Amino acid sequence: MFLIDTSRNGKPVYNAIVNQSLDNYLVNDLKLPGHGLIMYINNPSAIVGVHQNAYAEVNFPYLKDHKIQLVRRTSGGGAVYHDFGNLIFENIVIDNDDHFGDYEYFAKPIVDALHEMGATGVEMRGRNDIVVDDKKFSGMTMFKVGHSYAAGGTLMFDLSMDTASSVLTPEKDKLESKGVKSVNKRITNIKDYLDEPYKSMSADEFKEELLKKIFHADSLEDIETYHLNDHDWEVIDSRLKDKYDTDAWNYGENPGFTNYVSKHFDIGTVAFNFSLKENKISDVKIYGDFITGGDIHLIEKALINVEFDQAGLKKAFEKVDLKANLGDIDAQPLIDLLLSK
Repeated sequence: MFLIDTSRNGKPVYNAIVNQSLDNYLVNDLKLPGHGLIMYINNPSAIVGVHQNAYAEVNFPYLKDHKIQLVRRTSGGGAVYHDFGNLIFENIVIDNDDHFGDYEYFAKPIVDALHEMGATGVEMRGRNDIVVDDKKFSGMTMFKVGHSYAAGGTLMFDLSMDTASSVLTPEKDKLESKGVKSVNKRITNIKDYLDEPYKSMSADEFKEELLKKIFHADSLEDIETYHLNDHDWEVIDSRLKDKYDTDAWNYGENPGFTNYVSKHFDIGTVAFNFSLKENKISDVKIYGDFITGGDIHLIEKALINVEFDQAGLKKAFEKVDLKANLGDIDAQPLIDLLLSK
């Protein structure tokens, strides 16, 4: 494993829109052979998953009043809040998908490092969470292109919990499925669980120490590192202009179809926004915090113009590979959800 330095002209980049686009460039364009790691800090921002409806996930008036960025990442997962007290780590793996989907494999270096720093109660929990004292401080996600992929997540060090609670508006069903009543009861910062001097550090200082632990190095200079150069930034800037720094990408379209149903499953939340005409699905959009390497648009396409009943929906879902394009879920729970409108 080697480090990929994402600073620009020797200075760290905090712009969340820029940082959240880096994994796409590294996987699709640069393609450094092997296993690279990036780690960065974002300015205050609400980050939504690639398949989420931003209008259902975040408090837009609060974002506007407090000048908080809205950013859509290129991978799945749920909406999160980032600020200068939060770290983001991503593993960039090229031409080897042996560990795709194995969150524990990529969490282990983080967990081991935090154990060394005094947080001995840190452990992997559930599908893709890292927790301490039964509280989540890191959630992970992945996206795949061919045999290459990015796998990473957040690490809450000294995040503003009050702001996070105000920014995020998670669906009640998701919270109820986890037996909690608010966001604050589910999450924590890792800072207070660390030994000194780590718990007294700034997030930037902690990031440097964490990297040294992960790479078993005495200084950052001892770590094998690729530094993004001027050519890299030219391509990144062009991708930002064309896609990632546009409202069309970050905000997405709120289609406003007639019906909206949502339920939390083992694979994550799945929501259908759809309209009916003469008891057939005329328009449909699938949202959620599920993580898939497939194409949910194939499912949407299969549902168009089908009879809105058990037989029609069953026939539609049989036309697509749900496991490959959505997750490990049977058609019947999705049919029941659609018919619950």
